[in-house]
Amino acid sequence: MTFDCFGTLVDWHGWLGAALRPLAGDRAPDLHRAYVVHERRVEREQPLRSYKDVLATALVRAADSLGIPVSVSDARALPEGWSSMRLFSDVEAMLAELRLNGWQIGVLANCDDDLFEVTHRAFTRPFDVFVTSERVRAFKPERWHFRAFELITGVARHDWVHVGSSAYRDVGPARAFGLTPLWLDCRERGGSGRFSSVRVASRADVSRAIDALLERDEVRLPALQ
Repeated sequence: MTFDCFGTLVDWHGWLGAALRPLAGDRAPDLHRAYVVHERRVEREQPLRSYKDVLATALVRAADSLGIPVSVSDARALPEGWSSMRLFSDVEAMLAELRLNGWQIGVLANCDDDLFEVTHRAFTRPFDVFVTSERVRAFKPERWHFRAFELITGVARHDWVHVGSSAYRDVGPARAFGLTPLWLDCRERGGSGRFSSVRVASRADVSRAIDALLERDEVRLPALQ
């Protein structure tokens, strides 16, 4: 089983919102929304740049589009607060239950190696396998994270569940790659089943959803060999 990291296990949006408030004040929510749009564009334009460069470039462009003064030096300082990013409060309980049920857990992270190393230390137990953007020289929704994980582990696609909160970055690409995607829709955006046939609204429901997949023989244990 694999998970997306930022936004799924870790509160990336909360971290970004807090980081933007000193720069944009009351307009921080507007800057946050604009940043998300520009981040996707920057990743598509320059897939080989580091995530730290993506953060800085997308923030400067987003701020400029709104007429908010953010200097390049301020934008490049954004990763300095990376360690303040927090796990969602129910993540450790979810991971513990899945491991107790026999799952090995990997992470497919859209970030640099050093940034993931900081985040990885926040978890009680290390992940069995992780793949970063730096390692595959690409960002999701490109499928190189999935290809790398498949090569590293040898897991069969029909025995592999991928869990993510983003239909764009994780659930859609996982489905296109031939996996069983589980959409962790905690923000309850809803939508049709074109993203995933399995959708849950809380991390507490993930293990039960996986059990249902096992009962229907849509996936088998172990997830990794």
